[in-house]
Amino acid sequence: MNPAVALTIAGSDSGGGAGIQADLKTFAAHRVFGTSVITALTAQNTAGVKGISAVDPGFVGAQLDAVLADLPVAAVKTGMLATPETVALVAGYASRLPGLVVDPVLVASSGDRLFTRDAERAYLDLLFPHAAVVTPNLREASVLLGRDVVDVDDAIKAAEDLAATGPACVVVKGGHLRGSRDAVDVVYAGGTVELLSSPWIDTANNHGTGCTFAAATAARLALGQPVAEALAGAKDYVHTALAASAGWRLGAGHGPLAWGPFPT
Repeated sequence: MNPAVALTIAGSDSGGGAGIQADLKTFAAHRVFGTSVITALTAQNTAGVKGISAVDPGFVGAQLDAVLADLPVAAVKTGMLATPETVALVAGYASRLPGLVVDPVLVASSGDRLFTRDAERAYLDLLFPHAAVVTPNLREASVLLGRDVVDVDDAIKAAEDLAATGPACVVVKGGHLRGSRDAVDVVYAGGTVELLSSPWIDTANNHGTGCTFAAATAARLALGQPVAEALAGAKDYVHTALAASAGWRLGAGHGPLAWGPFPT
């Protein structure tokens, strides 16, 4: 039997902890065949982003055409898209992108912005309406909505407002929400709110957490899991990855997550 195929459309992280590199590791951990379209090159490490070079949208399109013409992509994850033009380009391919998980990568773990300009309207107007799942973190939800999102009530309202732009499901990734001792993600779908919670892990090795969650969700969708099951499994995968790398000392800043498959 052939493996399921997933596609990541994202930027390259030279430090290996996030972006395309994290996505492909996560796909492989789920025994899904990973394909990739690179939208930007970054010069970065665990301490921060030193430079960004966006790929010309025309060449992003050429990569998409090459992959989609030849391989049976079953689910897609977007990460750093870098420019409004690339967001618009990807939106134009939406009818050919099944199981679309949009991670609106706007801010790195270090706090560095990863989008050139006009991110909010490009995502909200063009790409979110086509998504099966969107997965902003607290800072990205704040940027997209133009207001602070800091606690569970804020995250619930943010998820509801972002769902109004068209995605079938919104996950506001909480990490350490104010007032909570757990890592809480807010899921909003079909007018219903669910909280995905796991014990907080005290570690600075959280670079690529958001990428990994979205990639694990896409991998599980490619394997045929329904959205709710895919999200719960992705949450468990990230928690296990954080626990496995909590004691690592790779780099001087936010270190990477471990990757599976993990012992059960």
